[in-house]
This record gives sequence, C-alpha cells and structure tokens, in this order.
Amino acid sequence: MILPIFLIFSLLFSTSNAAVQDFCVADLTGPDTPTGFVCKKPAVVTVDDFIFSGLGAGGNTSNIIKAAVTPAFADQFPGVNGLGISMARLDLAVGGVVPMHTHPGGSEVLIVISGSICAGFISSSANKVYFKSLKKGDIMVFPRGLLHFQINAGRTPALAFVSFSSERPGLQILDFALFANDLPSEIVETTTFLDDAQVKKLKGVLGGTG
Repeated sequence: MILPIFLIFSLLFSTSNAAVQDFCVADLTGPDTPTGFVCKKPAVVTVDDFIFSGLGAGGNTSNIIKAAVTPAFADQFPGVNGLGISMARLDLAVGGVVPMHTHPGGSEVLIVISGSICAGFISSSANKVYFKSLKKGDIMVFPRGLLHFQINAGRTPALAFVSFSSERPGLQILDFALFANDLPSEIVETTTFLDDAQVKKLKGVLGGTG
C-alpha cells in the first residue's frame, strides 16, 4: 500500500514541479553546464527568443560531402531550451551525402520537401539495415543513438527538414570520428581491418593526422 501511495505523490510532485515555470529560454551569455544552459530571467525574455528564421535560406553545400545542415538547436534557438524539441534544415546537392552518423541525445524525424533522398538506419541488436528512397512528402524516423545516413538519390538538389526529441541532440559522424583525428593509423587499421594505404588516404582527405 505504501509503494502505490509513494508513486502517486512522486507523480504529483514531478508534474507540479514541471509546471512551476512555463519555459526556460537559454541564456547564451551564461555558463553551458552539463545539464544545459541556465534560464534567462523572465523579465528580459522577449517574443524574439521564441522565433528562429535561420531555416529559410539554403546552406552552403560546397564541401566534401556536398551537404549542409542548418541547426535550430538551443545554441541557435534559445526558446527551445528545456522543451526537448529542435529542428534543422538539410540541403543536399546532387551527389550529396550525410555520412553514417548518430545523434546520442535524441530521435529524429525527417520530411522530404523536394527531390529524392535515400535514407536509412542500422539497428544495434542485429545490425539490420532499414533504408528506402524517399520522395516529396515522405517522412522517416531514426531512433535515438542509431547509425543512420541520408543520400541525394536524384538528379536535382534535395531539401528536407528534420525535428529532434531533444533541444541538443548531439552529432557524431562516423567517418570523421575515425579519420579526422590524431589517433595513430596503426590503431585505426587494427580496429577497422583497413590497410595502411586506405587509412592514410582517408586521414588525408578528412584532415586527420597520426
């Protein structure tokens, strides 16, 4: 009997505690702590803190992956701080790709606005691959923490918008994690089964050393 009562009171407490403040607009001038940004004082919060106009223009795809991601995370959009949501714009030039990557902090939902995008993810339990070519209006979900990718599958530029279940979902791109650092080539070769020439070539392309 005691446990159900305790659970009920815990739920009531957590609910009432969450309702104490309506929002926590990020104070970007304050410290960035392990739990996130501190809140702006309500007296200095304005409507502009809840508006972000950065997704209206295309990103620069003149790079090695021919892709651009424009984020609207708490770091750029203070109003989403503490709300567990954020968005981003994905531009893919012809031949563009977002290599295998993961968002450790949140799940992702992608909607194709124009063009065609081949997208997929790999499960962690059986390494099963789920991928498909998406067209305008298609939506795909990528579960939190799983490796996934997006490739322009058409002959025209592609555009998509994505939303996340976190205001700071994080990002780690596998290729850059392996080859754009100073980890000795011998270790990379041992852990990836790639030969020395391949590792050094990729390190050279992505700016790695060692």
